[in-house]
Amino acid sequence: MKIYTYCHPEAIQYTGDVPILDDSGKVIAFSRRVYDNLLKKTFDEIFDFRYFLKYDVMSLNGEKLFTVKKISRRGKLWFEGMEVAIGKKYIISYENWRIGIPTLYITDKKIKIQLEKEAEDWSRFLLDGEEIARWKAEYREGEGEFHITLQINDISPIQQPYFFIAICQATLFVGA
Repeated sequence: MKIYTYCHPEAIQYTGDVPILDDSGKVIAFSRRVYDNLLKKTFDEIFDFRYFLKYDVMSLNGEKLFTVKKISRRGKLWFEGMEVAIGKKYIISYENWRIGIPTLYITDKKIKIQLEKEAEDWSRFLLDGEEIARWKAEYREGEGEFHITLQINDISPIQQPYFFIAICQATLFVGA
């Protein structure tokens, strides 16, 4: 199992670089909330920083690895993820979002991963009923930040932490 950690300020509007560490404490990438322009950022402030939602995960040299953005059209809500280097697109969508706690699904049309969202415990990524990864954010009051852990199981067909981190930042940390 691979373990990654990072700390994010409690302010969801934070747009600085967030270093992502591997289990040896080495920085392997950076996560960042981004806005395409100042107008979107200003407009987003009116809507509690939840309307224009986009996260990038970048390599140490600043190369974009994965990006996730929120899409809202004609009353429908979903997220689009992109593995930049190969142009692979993922759709992250809610099912049963009108009743209770919605279930998130991530698909590239070949695989379909279920994301079981938990507010105060591990949120689990499931593929064919088996846990392939899990993510947890623990708020530390005195520090004013969330300590976040991602664990990727060896059986996961996706081993890149940037995939899980970008999706979790958008869907679990900020949400709909």
